[in-house]
This record gives sequence, C-alpha cells and structure tokens, in this order.
Amino acid sequence: MKGIGARLAVVLLALVSIAQVRPDDGWVPLFNGKDLSGWKNNGAEKWVVEQGTILCESTANKYGYLTTEKTYRDFNLRLKFKGEAAGNSGVFFHARITGIDPEHGPDIEGMQVEVDPSVGKHTAGLYESGGRGWVKMPTAEGELALKAGEWNDLEVAVEGNHIVTQLNGVKIVDYTDSAPKFTDGVIGLQIHTGGGVKMRWKDMYIREK
Repeated sequence: MKGIGARLAVVLLALVSIAQVRPDDGWVPLFNGKDLSGWKNNGAEKWVVEQGTILCESTANKYGYLTTEKTYRDFNLRLKFKGEAAGNSGVFFHARITGIDPEHGPDIEGMQVEVDPSVGKHTAGLYESGGRGWVKMPTAEGELALKAGEWNDLEVAVEGNHIVTQLNGVKIVDYTDSAPKFTDGVIGLQIHTGGGVKMRWKDMYIREK
C-alpha cells in the first residue's frame, strides 16, 4: 500500500506541474526548456539554451533573430524576459526574414514588440520594422512597468488588426492597425545591432485563436 501511495503522489505532483505550465486548454509551449527545436537562428549572433532559458548575446555586433519555424496569424503569446546588459531586443510577430545585409546581418520585416532592459525605453510598445517605424508608444504608466534586472511578464494578443500588449499586468498598448503590412508570419526574438545585448527568455507559450 505504501508503494502505491508513493506512486500516486508522484503522479499527482506531475499533474500539478503540467497544470502550472499549461494553465488553460490550448496553450502550447514555444520553448521546451532543453534545446532550440522549432526555432531557426538567423545571423551570426549567439543563441543558446542555458539553465532552462534561451540566452541571446551579441558576439558579431550585427542584427540577429531567432524565429519560429511555424507561422502564426491570430494568437495569445505569453513569455518572460530578463535583461542582463544594456543592449536592445524585441519580440517580432507577423514577420519574415527578407535577406542578409553583409554589414548589418539579417533583414526583417514585420511588427515588433519592443523589449529593452532599461525603464523608459518603450518596452511593449509597437515598432514596424521595414515599414512605418513606431506605430504605438507606451503610456506614461506603461513606461514604468518594466522591472529592470528582474524577470518580466510580457503578453501579446493579436486578432486580425487588433493588438494588445501587457507588461507585468499593466496594459501598454491597445491598438487597431489601419494598415497592417502582414496578417501572418513567424514569431521572432531579436538581438539589436550595436553590441552589448544579453537577454534571457523563458516560459514561452502560445494559444492560437
């Protein structure tokens, strides 16, 4: 009986762990915590799995992108990030790699959710690469939502041309795009050119609509 009880306890603990990782039906992990399966490294910058996180770091002083192999249209995305240096990063969606610039690295087009390790640098605002540039800045309250040097929770909801971002539970952007460049594409993590980038990512889940 004791052996059965012990095995049952192990099963229950496993079920609790799964429930914590996938809080609602339909959530699918984008990162398995072990390797970069399902992702593609674009460029010469460093993307490695370390201690259950994705670590991105500047090594070639060019742009670098880690993009999903799959494309997505309408979805909810949840992830955590932590900046460990001053360099700039971002999360792309409805994006595509369009070529390689020998001087600056890969070219990308699509919408970017800004991710910067410093407060006041527009984290969770929307920037369209290969197009309009900034399309929606954070609110004054949103600029203060970042936890510098700590893990931050980022949520992105996309349905048609309606985009909502949240940072640590604070709504940053609620934007209806009157002229979306693309309606689907890959999800990508960015290393910005200029050097100094060191960002960690984990707990990445997506639920398609």
